Amino acid sequence: MTMQSVQLDGLDAKLVALLREEPRIGVLELSRRLAVARGTVQARLDKLIARGAIKGFGPEVSPEAIGFGVMSFVILELSQRYGHTAVAEHLADIPEVLEAHTITGSGDVLCRIVARSNADLQRVIDQIVGYEGIVRASTIIALAELIPYRTLPLVRAASAAGPTHRAGSATHPGAESV
Repeated sequence: MTMQSVQLDGLDAKLVALLREEPRIGVLELSRRLAVARGTVQARLDKLIARGAIKGFGPEVSPEAIGFGVMSFVILELSQRYGHTAVAEHLADIPEVLEAHTITGSGDVLCRIVARSNADLQRVIDQIVGYEGIVRASTIIALAELIPYRTLPLVRAASAAGPTHRAGSATHPGAESV
């Protein structure tokens, strides 16, 4: 899916916040709480989904709650002859790899991984570096989560900026007062 820039207004921000707080809420209840027509809510929701602003409605799973209490970040250095695609395919086959990103700097890929214990973390790291396309790994164990992954403050900030503050946009078609 191609990502398109999505300009958010106050209604979009409130819609996303309600969905974040109550993922199982229905469109009719959303329209009631937002005090707008059901069709408006559905159109806004469809737009946010189509443009990639809303990526999913699945449950958020806590790795710690299902037995994976050790979280760490691993910076990988790759052999350039293998490339990122082959390494990404290798990493995708390891369930404990929650995400991986190509990066700038001294490493090539940053991974967030989980394990059941420190000993299990060694097993996961061994599995990761067991691929010959990975030259080196540097691991950082996370001790405590200070700020969990979040997007609502960003959504609120994007909507508060208003359409007149965005480059190349004088108005926001279809904006409703909230």
